[in-house]
Amino acid sequence: MDLRQLRYFHEIVRLGSFTRAPEVLQIAQPAVSVAIRKLEAELELQLFQRHDRKVSLTAEGERLWVHAQRILQAADDARLEMQELKGLSKGAVRVGITGMMGSYYFPPILMAFRHRYPHLSLQVIEGGTWQLQQMLEQAELDLAVIVCEFLPTELEARVILREEMRVVVACEHPLAQQTTVSIKDFFKEELVLFRKGYFHRKLVDRLAAEAGVQPVIGFETNLIPLIKSIIKQGFGISTLLAMAVADDPDLVDLPFTEPVYLDLCIAWRRNGYLSKANQAFVDFLLENT
Repeated sequence: MDLRQLRYFHEIVRLGSFTRAPEVLQIAQPAVSVAIRKLEAELELQLFQRHDRKVSLTAEGERLWVHAQRILQAADDARLEMQELKGLSKGAVRVGITGMMGSYYFPPILMAFRHRYPHLSLQVIEGGTWQLQQMLEQAELDLAVIVCEFLPTELEARVILREEMRVVVACEHPLAQQTTVSIKDFFKEELVLFRKGYFHRKLVDRLAAEAGVQPVIGFETNLIPLIKSIIKQGFGISTLLAMAVADDPDLVDLPFTEPVYLDLCIAWRRNGYLSKANQAFVDFLLENT
């Protein structure tokens, strides 16, 4: 078994196709098929169930998939570290950021980072907390901003921000006359929420479970301008980070009677290699938050 065979195996599983994998790998299809046959012969196991146009893993293939991901990530980490020691890498950062943070908190930080490190490549991916966490665990991201409360043991993280979640209503809404909003009163209203998988939605779902109520959800969208527009027109209320509603005269934001805070972290794989570029980004965040 060698790394080449494992990479072919990995791409076939990831793409679910013996046809698409060679295209991504930029090699001839027969070479991939031959390598997999040799791998199966060497292991004396069948790794794939072949169907008309699709492939699926056998039970033995599932076990190899777990090891292949770890082995290939370790090989990539080793190659990157060796390149950095030789000074061959210009440096790249792949960081995942949730939509609310990306819209209202990170733009000036990202620009300041690029100003300090103009030679580093910076790729920003937007997604929900759950999606970013999975991408991080699968090495599709180097870093991700996620909610500390939901941090799995496979990840290491540092807190970068504590932010209050505010109840957001239209100026004409009856709740706008109050100084605080109770959880009970919040869930009496029709809500405008992010889709499942975003920390905003996880928070609301947790609050509802603790209160023993079923939220009345009128709209689901991850577009913050649309959420705010729906609230302004009186079709629901929501809860957003304070930064998302600052300086908006058409909205009123109120604290919960018992204030709700979120701790946001910059996270990375605990057993992965944190490159110099990624370490520079983490250090920069901690210095500037």
